[in-house]
Amino acid sequence: MSEHYTPQEEALLLRIAREALQQATTGAPPTLASLEALPPALRAVRACFVTLHTVEGELRGCTGTLVARQPLAHEVVQMAVQTALHDPRFYPVQAHELPHLVIELSVLTPPLPLHFTDPAEIPRLLRPHVDGVLLTIGARRATFLPQVWERVPDTYEFLDLLCRKMGLPPGAWQTPKAQVQVYQTAIIEEKTAPN
Repeated sequence: MSEHYTPQEEALLLRIAREALQQATTGAPPTLASLEALPPALRAVRACFVTLHTVEGELRGCTGTLVARQPLAHEVVQMAVQTALHDPRFYPVQAHELPHLVIELSVLTPPLPLHFTDPAEIPRLLRPHVDGVLLTIGARRATFLPQVWERVPDTYEFLDLLCRKMGLPPGAWQTPKAQVQVYQTAIIEEKTAPN
């Protein structure tokens, strides 16, 4: 990905995310940083995902947006709150959990269409460990961040799981109606929980 962040910018984004989590889990409204006080890279309009893991590595929440809507620092706040309180796969994060959670931010490039004439070409066009994949079939769509390749390195299985994620049977990606977009991410993560 062409976007790179300095260690200071990364630390600031992680601090913004952690403060948003602390506010969200205590019922306080999230505070948005003053844009004038932020470096230009954090004021740029970017899409992002916020992922929470336990210190043992278990997923505790992951939500985000694929479409850039607001300055990155503000998007991080919104996605941190959404991940903590509104990921439908998990009960809301409680304040006592925060010292045991690790934050990972994924800043996305704009999704670009993957060009193919036959869906059978899709697996060889994808770049494992590089591309995030957005699969759309009719009104349904689902995405996997590039980090998912670490758990699912097989391209066919990766695509089949995307189909299952959107409620379709494995292999549905082979329909002529399938549309694929790819994007890359800059990963910013805490190395350990803050406790």
